[in-house]
Amino acid sequence: MREDLYDVLGVAREASEEEIKKAYRQQALKYHPDRNPGDSESESKFKQAAEAYEVLRDPQKRARYDRFGFDALGDTGFGGFSSAEDVFSTFSDIFGEFFGFGQTRRGPRPQAGGDLRYNLTVSFRDAAKGVQVTLKIPKNVACADCGGSGAKAGTKPESCRQCGGTGQVHQTQGFFRIAVSCPICRGQGSVIAQPCPRCLGRGATQETRELSVRVPAGVDDGARLRLRGEGEQGAHGGPPGDLYVVISVEADEVFRRQGQDLVYTTEISMVQAALGAKIEIPTLEGTESMEIPKGARSHEVFSLRGLGLPVLGRNQRGNLLVEVLVATPSHLTKRQEELLREFAKLEEEKPLKKVKNFFKKAKDKAMGS
Repeated sequence: MREDLYDVLGVAREASEEEIKKAYRQQALKYHPDRNPGDSESESKFKQAAEAYEVLRDPQKRARYDRFGFDALGDTGFGGFSSAEDVFSTFSDIFGEFFGFGQTRRGPRPQAGGDLRYNLTVSFRDAAKGVQVTLKIPKNVACADCGGSGAKAGTKPESCRQCGGTGQVHQTQGFFRIAVSCPICRGQGSVIAQPCPRCLGRGATQETRELSVRVPAGVDDGARLRLRGEGEQGAHGGPPGDLYVVISVEADEVFRRQGQDLVYTTEISMVQAALGAKIEIPTLEGTESMEIPKGARSHEVFSLRGLGLPVLGRNQRGNLLVEVLVATPSHLTKRQEELLREFAKLEEEKPLKKVKNFFKKAKDKAMGS
């Protein structure tokens, strides 16, 4: 007595088409001959599952089976597979879905175009303020004569006779049918009998395109700008690749960069450091006055807020950091030497005066007590 087809697949009678398909996949995987070599019982169940699926996947056959059972199917309506090879042959499309070697694909698959890289060098000031540049990009584009088909105008690629246009041929290894790229069309599914004379059958030619690019203000050395769809042309209807513009920022004679802050180093005289002074500082926009306080020390850093580089994506800027170096005079006039010696003498007297004042205060305190 034959086992009920729903029981063979382990599904309820009201199971959906998707549930039946899923159940058959599980049975086919479980009892696959390559997983159970030499096991006649597994091969038998493998064929039974295929017979059940052949009926239940067909709405008309399933309806007749639900109403009249096996008698409604007859000899022509039931698979009766004699071997596992018959199963593979009958369900090649299904096994293609399950195991990735079906016959459903027709022709070449769309392929995305390659990405391109362009190295762009900009000056420090252009990187700081932002700049619009025009790039000349050599890249492959669809051939204007053949429209990207690769075939001579007035002709078109022909379906490959070897693979029937699928781009694949099948080889049998044991119970497996394995798909490999067709050696005639190289997986394209078509052959070009008369190649386009302009692109020589490639479907693409190289052209130099001009492209306007905005380098944002505050961009740093090594930054990458991504321009979507500006890369190589895709094949067989695939999308184009992207263009990556890699920024190289030249060094500046005045400023150096520290994140989004600018650093400026300047010399001041010993007198300016001691007495304080007002000096002019260069900025990206011009000059700015800055007060040097009395007693400034060499390598001391003062900050001018908001005069640095723009912060990408924000409405703010870094700071301008001013480092002062106190310069020691090396060529003095006679009068300058006299004044410095007098200054040095006064500096030498300061410790002696402090000692005298200390003992005087101590003596006054003792007499008062």
